[in-house]
Amino acid sequence: MENHKSEHGLSSYLIGFVLAVVLTAIPFYVVITHALPPQRTLLLIGVAAILQILVHLRFFLHLNFTSTPKENLLAIVFTAVLIFIMVGGSFWIMFDLHQRMAV
Repeated sequence: MENHKSEHGLSSYLIGFVLAVVLTAIPFYVVITHALPPQRTLLLIGVAAILQILVHLRFFLHLNFTSTPKENLLAIVFTAVLIFIMVGGSFWIMFDLHQRMAV
């Protein structure tokens, strides 16, 4: 019985690993080959990044949004808000500096 549980865990990790590698390789391939216009390339990178976050949450952290306890969901939302503030603030500062330096 114990061996079956470890195999199920290993298969979950392997599926997550393969999905993470694929979601990393696709944007790299598109950027290297210039297969898409720049705007669509950025969109593809963003979509792949969001999907990769979901893959990591599901297959590596084993979080399921249908049965996640309230504390875990609140922690995820709080982390997402903090990341949004940090990344958004960084982009705000970089764009503002770029605008000031270009003038």
